[in-house]
Amino acid sequence: MQTEYPKVPVGIVDSEGFRLDVCAGLRQRQRSIPPKYFYDAQGSALFGQICETAEYYLTRTETAILDEHSAEMMGLIGQPCALVEFGCGSAVKTPLLLRHLDSSSVCVLIDICKPQLEQTEARLAAQFPNIKIFAVCADYTQLEALPLPVSCDLRPVIFFPGSTIGNYTPEEAQHLLRKAAKLIGPNGSMLIGVDCKKEPVILNAAYNDKAGLTKAFNLNLLARMERELGAKLEPDGFAHYAYYNPVPGRVEMHLVSRFDQVIRISGEEFWIGEGESIQTENSYKYWPDEFQDLAKSAGWDTEMVWTDADKFFSIHLLRVS
Repeated sequence: MQTEYPKVPVGIVDSEGFRLDVCAGLRQRQRSIPPKYFYDAQGSALFGQICETAEYYLTRTETAILDEHSAEMMGLIGQPCALVEFGCGSAVKTPLLLRHLDSSSVCVLIDICKPQLEQTEARLAAQFPNIKIFAVCADYTQLEALPLPVSCDLRPVIFFPGSTIGNYTPEEAQHLLRKAAKLIGPNGSMLIGVDCKKEPVILNAAYNDKAGLTKAFNLNLLARMERELGAKLEPDGFAHYAYYNPVPGRVEMHLVSRFDQVIRISGEEFWIGEGESIQTENSYKYWPDEFQDLAKSAGWDTEMVWTDADKFFSIHLLRVS
């Protein structure tokens, strides 16, 4: 039987939205493309491989924190609940929470990559047959209400791992956190992963792995533009460039033009000079107390923070103020 969801716009990403965002970004002085467009089927597969590299500490560190503390986390959250994951991807960390979820709870997976979302839903449903698991193909930043089943009156909990919050500027992150607090209501909570500031050499290596997977991940955005938007460009004319900028406290990822060239999309032309870049990602890093201050400004109180021994990564349990 098909699950009923509230009739609300959920911002499903389509080719027209992709085109509009790309063209709008390429018109800016600092040309940019939103990082959510990395995640077509090929990009999602590449990111899965990146997460397994020796240099990319984020996934294994957050996973280890969840593995050690997930029972405590779910105990503090309380049950039954509706666990709603923003940008679930392959949801490799989700089972660490689901193993402590009782059978009267539900899990809602939200992601913009439909093929991967369907695979993830099928895998988790088989792994946890006693838990109701639903998948919603949507852009979580565009939600006007949480897409819970109509009959569901459980207390909602947002699970937002992977330090995805770092992809937004502090102002954008504040706006997203404030919107999440409104979506979830006065009794809701959020479990969110946040990457910490650390030595630049560690951060630079994490986004420039020796196998070249992050390079391929970045360049795949151009291939997607060609394939889905009919863009005319020189994919070999761009180089992957990522570095930690300590002033704003973020890793920046760019596609740098190797020579003067033009990108053509839907009759519009964008002239890009040699050395000019298209910024494809920011990844802001926060000390735990910095992020607590940010969350507080957006209407959240911090109930608990967990970190690894090296304080490379933190996971925060937030409750609406």
